[in-house]
Amino acid sequence: MSSPEIASLSWGQMKVKGCSTTYKDCKVWPGGSRTWDWRETGTNHSPGVQPADLEEVVKKGVKTVVIGRGMSEALQVPASTVEYLKGQGIDVRVLQTEKAVAEYNALAAQGARVGGLFHSTC
Repeated sequence: MSSPEIASLSWGQMKVKGCSTTYKDCKVWPGGSRTWDWRETGTNHSPGVQPADLEEVVKKGVKTVVIGRGMSEALQVPASTVEYLKGQGIDVRVLQTEKAVAEYNALAAQGARVGGLFHSTC
């Protein structure tokens, strides 16, 4: 099962190929995607992305996770979150969201087992 391409990104809107939903923030993994609802884990811009935000994607058997920190990189990614992924044997890449989407799409196009969490505003 391949990771779906992110078809478009603009401020506050993301589309994933093969999915009719328009996301503000989203999670993607081989074979699927869904809204990334920060309220589920109490996530805020600071301290930022938590291991709990990533568990669902990690369970899909990804080898790489790309995290988009927002258009202005307002979303933090603490070292503890990066260490959580590395401890699972997962390569992690933390980038500004436009760069993160490009990186994710490139990996997906190569057939990599890649997942991602993307914040499409600040």
